[in-house]
Amino acid sequence: MEQKEHINGPIERVTFHSEESGFCVLRVKVKGHREQVTMTGFLPQVTAGEWVDAHGQWVVDPKYGQQFKASTLRTTYPDTPAGIEKYLGSGLIKGIGPVCASKLVQKFGRDIFDVMETRSKLLEKVSGIGPHRRQQIKVAWNEQKSVREIMTFLLSHGVTTTRAFRIHKTYGDDAIPKVQRDPYCLARDIPGIGFLTADQIASNMGVEKTSELRAKAGTEYALQACTSEGHCAYPQDELIEKTSVLLEVPPALIQKAIEQAIHDKRLILEKGLNKTPLIYLAHLHYAEKSLAQYIKELLQGTHPCPHLETDKVLTWVQNKLGFDLAPSQHQALISAITSKVMIITGGPGVGKTTLISAILKIFKAKDLNVILCAPTGRAAKRMAEATGTTAKTIHRLLVYDPAKGHFKHNETLPLKGDVFIVDETSMIDLVLAHQLVRAIPSHATLIFVGDVDQLPSVGPGSVLGDIIQSETVPVYRLNKIFRQAAESSIIINAHRINEGQPPLYREAKQASDFYFVKADDPEKACEKISRLVQESIPKKFHLNPLNDIQIITPMQRGELGARNLNQLLQKTLNPDGASIQKYGTDFRVGDKVMQRINNYDKDIFNGDVGRIFSLNVEECELVVEFGGRNTAYDFQELDELMLAYATTIHKSQGSEYPCVIIPIHTQHYILLQRNLLYTAITRGKKLVLLVGSEKAIAIAIQKIEARKRITMLKERLTQRA
Repeated sequence: MEQKEHINGPIERVTFHSEESGFCVLRVKVKGHREQVTMTGFLPQVTAGEWVDAHGQWVVDPKYGQQFKASTLRTTYPDTPAGIEKYLGSGLIKGIGPVCASKLVQKFGRDIFDVMETRSKLLEKVSGIGPHRRQQIKVAWNEQKSVREIMTFLLSHGVTTTRAFRIHKTYGDDAIPKVQRDPYCLARDIPGIGFLTADQIASNMGVEKTSELRAKAGTEYALQACTSEGHCAYPQDELIEKTSVLLEVPPALIQKAIEQAIHDKRLILEKGLNKTPLIYLAHLHYAEKSLAQYIKELLQGTHPCPHLETDKVLTWVQNKLGFDLAPSQHQALISAITSKVMIITGGPGVGKTTLISAILKIFKAKDLNVILCAPTGRAAKRMAEATGTTAKTIHRLLVYDPAKGHFKHNETLPLKGDVFIVDETSMIDLVLAHQLVRAIPSHATLIFVGDVDQLPSVGPGSVLGDIIQSETVPVYRLNKIFRQAAESSIIINAHRINEGQPPLYREAKQASDFYFVKADDPEKACEKISRLVQESIPKKFHLNPLNDIQIITPMQRGELGARNLNQLLQKTLNPDGASIQKYGTDFRVGDKVMQRINNYDKDIFNGDVGRIFSLNVEECELVVEFGGRNTAYDFQELDELMLAYATTIHKSQGSEYPCVIIPIHTQHYILLQRNLLYTAITRGKKLVLLVGSEKAIAIAIQKIEARKRITMLKERLTQRA
């Protein structure tokens, strides 16, 4: 066995550091070596200027030459003025840049670390630092210390360190003791940390494979995974089997864990169809049961609109519109002024927006307060533009209260309004539907508008479909394609696909709004997409590559997945400029980005799209412009953002773009289905291009989603109180 050597010295440069694994390549000034030494090893966090202490061996890499391969690395704060200045000026601490770092070292020398920690008031003696900035520096210093401790703790248990900031933000200084008590709390509370990571930490901490703690956490994780597939509950026997295989433990242990969780009211047992025992997460059971009850209660009582003579109403509103409504629109219009709850559904070009405008005119003429809303910002904006009436997202309508951790409006403080019209209802999952409906006052009318043939919600439930199937509220399906819409190949082909027929294409040289670009090879498809975005479409159709063209693809992974296409298009459309690499992504000023989770503090929600406006290394801050409003992100919060040159079809729901390019290939086989392709095509307003193979298109059209989501909303709606 070779003898380990010991070397140390100041880090001159961090050549590479992976936040995922902790692997780093450093250039270190080591005593007795004329040139800087290349050192490799693993550290949770590392900054130029720090002093590094290493044990390991010298090796000769065939490509990079001699380097020191460390088996253990330990860093301490730098001790020399030059090292301290480099360390503080690296962007590690918010509020300190290179200039400020130089001033601090000149003023306090080696005592600067102690000053920041115990005598921060003295920082105000440095020019440019006032009370606010001093407090900012003190908070950032303490935070980075805590984050570093968490990183070291995680790395010692063999897991990656990228979520350390979010762990600290969630748990504060109690983070490590809390994780030591119950490592599975990470999977429950921290976005981006799954059960498997928490399980690895638990195992390294000595938690037995057959422990009750692990069985309970594993069962909830397995059930949560079922809800991420859209189910609101899952058959008990199947859940036991699934969890038993996942945890590699006997089914009896899982049965016991479920019984205990039911006793603790974390899980709910209920008989489903054919008396099958179903297991619910408690909050989903409550949401489903309550939603059904609130809808039933809304159906009672008198409509807020006074009695109107239907013939006169139709004549009046058609005169106001300047054209006649179709018979199916007539029926829906009459229902809107008589029904407390109703549904309007149908595909593109069938007059849903026209009908909403007609309903609005009648209610406004009767001085009723009409509230318009939709699940996403883009859908709300489109609704407002089409009707000339303000529309809000459901989240903004309900008003989130960060101090209390829930929406301001609910059954005890209802919304103010007489009529509520909700667009893009197919997107709304069980939890959001419950939060909205319980906040609607009992005297009001509720009108759901949506296309039931589109993809169901990303979250659990099948709310629109379940309400329609319950036959407890009036449903009006518009199916007549209006003349102007019938001239659009996009709309014609969307309806053809929905009916199981192949789309009709025109030759590339012919004028159309719908094209198919053949590319059987994924690599060639990527090249064609790049050329289409950069050259062909802007030249022929005068569309802006960044603002007007959106790639929507079935999957995140693979050559034609959103991740790869985003990297490709970033290089193509935004290759230069200030950037920061975080969580495996280069974020560059000018990039198109999408919010990936709801952030109620920032008032930015899952699916919101913006452009990176600025980047400030000294403040460790990136600013994104969302629809005219600037929102700041700490560098450590960038896991909330993803590049959005390309996005998944699921993420595009509720949005509409001037041009969409849809890669469709047999590589996507697992996700190819009719409602996926139909939803994708209906996102295009002026131009749609399918790029890929005809075989993949044929597979998607023929494949109807066979798996029905497990929900009980339909049954609850039909049950008598």
